[in-house]
Formats: sequence, structure tokens, C-alpha cells
Amino acid sequence: MDINSFREVIKKHEETDDEWDYGIEQCRKKKIEILSEDIPSTIEFLKTECTAEEFSWISEVIDDIVDKYSSKELVEGYKTLMTKFPKECSKYNIAGVIESCENILKWEEENGKK
Repeated sequence: MDINSFREVIKKHEETDDEWDYGIEQCRKKKIEILSEDIPSTIEFLKTECTAEEFSWISEVIDDIVDKYSSKELVEGYKTLMTKFPKECSKYNIAGVIESCENILKWEEENGKK
């Protein structure tokens, strides 16, 4: 995972005023691409370097990544940050995001999708 690129995309996203702007969607796609490049290094990033702000930005795209890559380890790695960043969990409904990810994994397991 290219952490510097991820941080640059977050900065660009923050600088975009209009929430429905084309640039916002491009930032979202780029975040998914960066976080999906190498799932093991993304998990390592979550364990060692992820900040509260980055944790909240990831909440916008984690379910898309899980839907594409079915990584229980990624969900667990993300979930462990809930205790580290309780304020963000409450503010951004991270529990709901994680529940959505777990439901994706459960559906894929029950329906044979990998």
C-alpha cells in the first residue's frame, strides 16, 4: 500500500468543496485502488500507522473493498481500531460500516462467492 499516495488523496478530497463533485468520486475510486493494491500491507498499515482521520476516511470505502476482495483479515484489522478511535466510531457510525462488511463476508460465505 502506498501510504503517501493515500494521504495525498485524502488531502485532495478535503480540498474539494462540493460533495457531489466529480473530483470527490475520483478521490473515492483512488482510495479504493490504493487500499486494495496489497491487502496484507493495508492490514499492516491499519495495525501500525493509521491515524484517527485516516480511519474515518477508510470507513467510506471499506465495504467496497471487502465486497471485491472478501478479506476477513482486513475487516478484523479495521475493527480492532474501534477501541483506539472511539470518537470517530461514534461520529461516523463505524460499527454500522463494520456490520455491513461482516454481512458481505457472511453472504459470500453462504453463497460460495470468494
